[in-house]
Amino acid sequence: MASASLQAQPALPGSFIRDLKGLEARLEQAPAEVLGKARRQAERLAAGNDADRWARALYLQLAAGAAARQGEHGQAAEWLDAAVKSEPAPAAWRQARRREAAFQYRAAGRTPLAVDRLARWLEATSAPPADECWRLIGWLTELERWESAATRLEALDEAPQGEDRRTLALTIYRQAGRDGEALSLLREGLDREASPQAWRRAAALAQHLGDPALAAALWEAGWQRGALSGEEDLRRMASLHLAGGTPARAAEHLERGLEAGVLASDARQRRLLARAWEAARDHGRALSAWEAVARESEQADDWLRLGQLAHGWGEAALAGRALRRARALGAEEAEAWLASLSGGAEQGAPPTGDQSESSVQTGA
Repeated sequence: MASASLQAQPALPGSFIRDLKGLEARLEQAPAEVLGKARRQAERLAAGNDADRWARALYLQLAAGAAARQGEHGQAAEWLDAAVKSEPAPAAWRQARRREAAFQYRAAGRTPLAVDRLARWLEATSAPPADECWRLIGWLTELERWESAATRLEALDEAPQGEDRRTLALTIYRQAGRDGEALSLLREGLDREASPQAWRRAAALAQHLGDPALAAALWEAGWQRGALSGEEDLRRMASLHLAGGTPARAAEHLERGLEAGVLASDARQRRLLARAWEAARDHGRALSAWEAVARESEQADDWLRLGQLAHGWGEAALAGRALRRARALGAEEAEAWLASLSGGAEQGAPPTGDQSESSVQTGA
């Protein structure tokens, strides 16, 4: 402690050196006694010459150590602050005391002051240890000083390593409103070992940033690497592709999911498939998919949608059959669509209840 600094300049009289060493030797056994004597010596030397004031700084260091051993961390920090202000003390020694003051303020629950002292120490250190930089970032996070924490993150020489630090950095960037940096960090951390949660977070953040295409691409990558799987992840991927402008890709995934049994082969899933092919403007597949949905569900809305699409895409016969079935099931809107069919020729066609009528061919 103090004895390690006794040979530094300015030189101290032998009496000071012996006294300081004696007090330090008793620090563990009699901290209260050391505190009292060191404090009195520091007060006595306050107005002396350079050697006196250097000795005073060392006595303040001893007093701080004694106070800390008695749980008086706030007082210890204040004495260390006073020691730092002693100009005759060597610069490196003063820097070390500033760092100690940061820890004492922290122990006293005075984190704002701890942040200030540690920040000063880091700024005056040519190559500060990464762990100390992260310590400061953690303290800033506790104080919810998100922008300051983000600035410190950006100043680091390397990207966050380890799950805990990456999670902390992600939280800081999000809280500071730096979503772009957060997304970059997430993408850097996505590899074959990334957890499903990491892939989901990355896609969700991309969507939050207004980039659904990137969200879909990230989810697709997670799916291809096996990190994402199952019905819910497949449905989510399809939804992202629909939102991201790649509906054909959504339809392909849904189709494979139905064939593989990942998705239940029911009207709900097939309706999603039909919407995907519709969004992709694949007329044949969309009409086939909607007809399959309508035949399975026998809901007026499904028949109506099939009729509307067939009408718009020039499939008059299919449109007539679908719209008549929709009308029979109670879709009032179907009447107007039937009336709009050219020349009303389809009005006299056989009723759509005849399920033997051929459906549209895929690719038509």
